[in-house]
Amino acid sequence: MRALTLSTLLVTALLSLSACGKKEGPEIAPAGDATSTKTDVLKAGAAALQRHAPVDAMNVYLVGFHPMKDDPQHQMEAHHFCRQVNEDFAQCSLFDGNTSSANLTGVEFIISEKLFETLPVGERKYWHPHNGEILSGQLVAPGIPDGVEKELMKSKMNSYGKTWHVWMTDRDQQLPLGEPMLAWSFNRDGEAKPGLLEERDRKMSIDSQQKRRDRQDLAPLAKPQSGVDDLKGKFATAKDIAGVTAKGAAVTAVPAAK
Repeated sequence: MRALTLSTLLVTALLSLSACGKKEGPEIAPAGDATSTKTDVLKAGAAALQRHAPVDAMNVYLVGFHPMKDDPQHQMEAHHFCRQVNEDFAQCSLFDGNTSSANLTGVEFIISEKLFETLPVGERKYWHPHNGEILSGQLVAPGIPDGVEKELMKSKMNSYGKTWHVWMTDRDQQLPLGEPMLAWSFNRDGEAKPGLLEERDRKMSIDSQQKRRDRQDLAPLAKPQSGVDDLKGKFATAKDIAGVTAKGAAVTAVPAAK
């Protein structure tokens, strides 16, 4: 049995969400006129009188990065607000910040290794692996205690995500234009553009390298994953992350951290 159950983890995350780290607003404002007084009154009335159960339940906050699978040089910081539906399935809305003015940019579904193994082979090409994001310290859950965050990351080891970005606010689009883009994950050091991780860490007072060190004892839990090599060769300086292995590749045992 886990020292900290997922239900306890989520309750703690919910209670801590109000302190979700540094506020990070969007860099682009949508096209259109400012809201009128009438619209503001209607918004206030809706907020007071209507139910918001589906979005209220999205109480787990994660921040990571997504390269687009067909254009891996196009990389976005993604703020995930997720609902853990059950032990094997979560669904997330993606935003370009964590303030009330943040723009909705996409959606991600997260499944366990168990559910991934039930997918048809043709479907698996849409699902990116998560071990590289976790073990590198890139994926974080701001505002919750370190021990709780680590248990959350442990629960996501060997999981997969299916992510579509529909609004490229990082490219100064004032409206969601064009076709949705399938996003992927970074599975090797050197795939993220220089400064991408560092800028997120600076803005949100996060130490990704310390998180990486703290998570090394999760590496022995990592199993070979599908999709690890899907962007292999797209980045000249990429280097392997200990514990991150492509399914079908030779596996070298990773010693537990001392």
